[in-house]
Amino acid sequence: MNLDKDKAAIAARLRQAGAMLRFRGESLHRARAYERGAETIEAFSGDLQRLVSEGRLTELPGIGRSLAATITALIQEGQSATLERISGDLPGPLAELINVRGFTPRRIQLLHDRLDVATVEDVRGALASGAAAQVKGIGPVVADKLLAALDRSAGPRQTLLPEAARLAARLLNHLRSQPSVVQSSVAGTVRRCVEVVGELNLVAASAGPEEVVASFLRHPAVAAVVQRNAADCTVRLRQGLSATLTVAAPATFGAALLCATGATAHVDQLAQRARALGLALDQIPGATEWDVYRALGLCLIPPELREGRGELAAAAAGDTFADLVTDEDVRGAVHCHSVHSDGNATIAEMAAGAARLGLSYLTVTDHSPAAAYAGGLSAEALRQQGREIDQLQEQVPLLLLRGAECDILADGSLDYGEDVRDELDVVIASIHERHKMDAAAMTTRLARALGHRRFKIWGHPLGRLLLRRPPVACDFEAILDVLAGSPSAIEVNGSPYRLDLPAELIPAARRRGIKFVISADAHSVAEFGNLRSGVAVARRGGLRRGDVLNTLPAEEFARVTRSHG
Repeated sequence: MNLDKDKAAIAARLRQAGAMLRFRGESLHRARAYERGAETIEAFSGDLQRLVSEGRLTELPGIGRSLAATITALIQEGQSATLERISGDLPGPLAELINVRGFTPRRIQLLHDRLDVATVEDVRGALASGAAAQVKGIGPVVADKLLAALDRSAGPRQTLLPEAARLAARLLNHLRSQPSVVQSSVAGTVRRCVEVVGELNLVAASAGPEEVVASFLRHPAVAAVVQRNAADCTVRLRQGLSATLTVAAPATFGAALLCATGATAHVDQLAQRARALGLALDQIPGATEWDVYRALGLCLIPPELREGRGELAAAAAGDTFADLVTDEDVRGAVHCHSVHSDGNATIAEMAAGAARLGLSYLTVTDHSPAAAYAGGLSAEALRQQGREIDQLQEQVPLLLLRGAECDILADGSLDYGEDVRDELDVVIASIHERHKMDAAAMTTRLARALGHRRFKIWGHPLGRLLLRRPPVACDFEAILDVLAGSPSAIEVNGSPYRLDLPAELIPAARRRGIKFVISADAHSVAEFGNLRSGVAVARRGGLRRGDVLNTLPAEEFARVTRSHG
């Protein structure tokens, strides 16, 4: 493959390397470095060949010396020894398969070695013909699943919110660099903070829409044009997502942004309200969304709530959503891991990181023994950790709370006994294995675990991994009834791979008076940033400041979580 000056191909190779590192369970930091490098190369509009020849690649954001050497090798030699080591013996095209569910590196290698396939289409043919089913280690059942997964991947790609938001921000910066653009914003599912995104939406205000559209189509992330008009276009991006740009007149930017942001149900309800007032929603004048809502006799409804699930009726009844929980409301970092189990930082480092963010308390909740794969702590190791926390408390400016993420075992018992749990400030009860139990058995398991007299937080409640593992099957309403009668709270887990409890299930718990915590599920200092994602999900679910326990001051939070029924 001739990679000289081919930015898209270079970015694809870097992204494949990042994906391979993730699948092999190697350093996430290293994987993300390759992925950010791919984004930087795609966004760079200058002469990449010149930067390489002048040895200036490290001037680009996110490109260090090691990554610069890899890119230089790709451009000058068409290959990189570093990337070859990461990919093993797999041909470059086959590395794309690691982004398809079920295609583990081992399975890809088997198909390559036994059937001499070299491209994704070769693999598809081997799966469809039945040849792959004859390979030892694959078999008919796995082959059928792989073919179905490959067929699904051929459709529009979906990605997690953080990746979509980063890509949308790059496109937005490009729009803002255009002289004729006077306003611009990300819209659609990214602005509503929907967990999984398939399409990016952007809106710009300009008196020269054709020029703005033409400039957008020249962005290096654009792979193909799906449709184009004078004031809007839809494209397919190199990452597989689609993106739609709408260019509005400055005088109606507010209406354009509102219509491009809200879910269909929300926009339809607004349009109906507008017609009742003798107005056309998309023609209501105003440079801001507030102008449009005000013309309709409503307050400004936060973007996260614009789903058509009763928010218009609430606004019409006088709700201003002023107490919807915000990032600033969260006072403590809940659900945090350290090097004692599977975290990447010491307790002291985690405490310092939380203090820098202005947080006033930190729960140290490493894994229990059943999570042996994550370095779960024995009861004695947990007590030793407690002594370390007591000593460290004198040296840090925030309250440290002793806790554990205690596995919910298959029979509904909790991994640590009551004597151990009663020594802790915080107990998080979570499922980490046997996710495929039938709904009746899972309901019994969860109900038993969450009915204990000791206060506990139901951690990442439905156990989902976005785009990888579905939620557990259970009678959710029945479990909520158990929670409502016991001293418990539900976690809104801010890990971008979980974002669990799902926003649409939050109202049912809130109606029962059940409290929540918004957690970072932080395994490093950098992952305290997950709190923002957790807050976004909480807002989508309509949580108010008073619903969330870690908006409380430190001692009050500790008093609640130490309680017994």
